[in-house]
Amino acid sequence: MMNRVVLVGRLTKDPDLRYTPSGVAVATFTLAVNRAFTNQQGDREADFINCVVWRRPAENVANFLKKGSLAGVDGRIQTRSYENQEGKRVYVTEVNAESVQFLEPKNASGGGQSGGGSNQGYQDNNNFGQNQPRENQSNQGNQNNQNYTRVDKDPFSNDGQPIDISDDDLPF
Repeated sequence: MMNRVVLVGRLTKDPDLRYTPSGVAVATFTLAVNRAFTNQQGDREADFINCVVWRRPAENVANFLKKGSLAGVDGRIQTRSYENQEGKRVYVTEVNAESVQFLEPKNASGGGQSGGGSNQGYQDNNNFGQNQPRENQSNQGNQNNQNYTRVDKDPFSNDGQPIDISDDDLPF
């Protein structure tokens, strides 16, 4: 049997970070994911998918993502039910995220914060738990490989030329 979900979308509001009584971090957020087709009026509709992430990745999501941030989620669908205050059974379907990728810089126009916060920024999204700033990691790597080009360097960062992207290529 297989239960696998991969999503790319934008957060509809800031993530909600909470802690269980035993101290485990859990963050919930909703992703707006565009559908692959347009409706009869030519508008692209979106699905709003609830996601849950646990432990250290939950804290990172709460610290580095906010409303409008572009994120990729890899996880599985889970369903659960509970009894609400009126005594009615409520059923919930959500994505239990095993991995959340931050898909744009912290200061990008679609999301992220401007101003205060961590100097490490979004580049540490794949290095959860590492306390060393990105600059120090880069310098150590360059001491050993001074004649090599970094593979994670953005090839368009200093080009200065506009990039031709049609609206059909964008996920939102």
